[in-house]
Amino acid sequence: MSIASTQPVRQNAKARRRGGFTLIESLLAMVVVGIGVLAFVDAQGAFTRSNDWSSKSATGMLLANEIREMTRTLNRHDPVTGLSTTGGWGQEGGETTILDIDDLDDLDGMTFGNGGTFEGPINSFRQVVTEINNDGSVMLDNGGDPMPLEGWMQRIIVEKVDPYNFLLVRSDTYAQPASATLPAIDADDFPLRVTVIVSYQGIDDTEAREITSVSWIVPR
Repeated sequence: MSIASTQPVRQNAKARRRGGFTLIESLLAMVVVGIGVLAFVDAQGAFTRSNDWSSKSATGMLLANEIREMTRTLNRHDPVTGLSTTGGWGQEGGETTILDIDDLDDLDGMTFGNGGTFEGPINSFRQVVTEINNDGSVMLDNGGDPMPLEGWMQRIIVEKVDPYNFLLVRSDTYAQPASATLPAIDADDFPLRVTVIVSYQGIDDTEAREITSVSWIVPR
């Protein structure tokens, strides 16, 4: 009688043990879930980095093309002094603001941004591009002045290139003498290659990194 009464209890105990998870099964489940969470976090981080780079690349290209648009109406060299063999490349005397720039060679080596030649970055109208709040309003500093687009810089390189080989850079004062096959070319009658390099330095960055560069040839 007593033996028969203990058998159901033992069977129920075995059934309860079979219905639970072992320690190894629990650990394996935790590992699988952990791997899934890590994969999700990594994918989310990759998406965020990709989206951030895409946004910066678009901004960089926009800022580079703003400079290109600004230069469309500029002469290659100063309309008054020209470019003599003794000088004339770069800013002339009295050109102290961005509004004074009147030719392309003035822009050689010029930078627009924090710590640059002039405040910037700038747009095609030579106006500083400002930070924008989420509501579309211009961000102001503590003094109530518009804040420039922070971290961005435009750097410009202007080079005189050979009219028959744009990869060959000539010195600023170079003039081509006439030959049996080629005509003489004055120092101020060469094509120019203009390159705009746009860089960005974030708050946590130790140095600026190049985002994009745009080059084009201005013919004779």
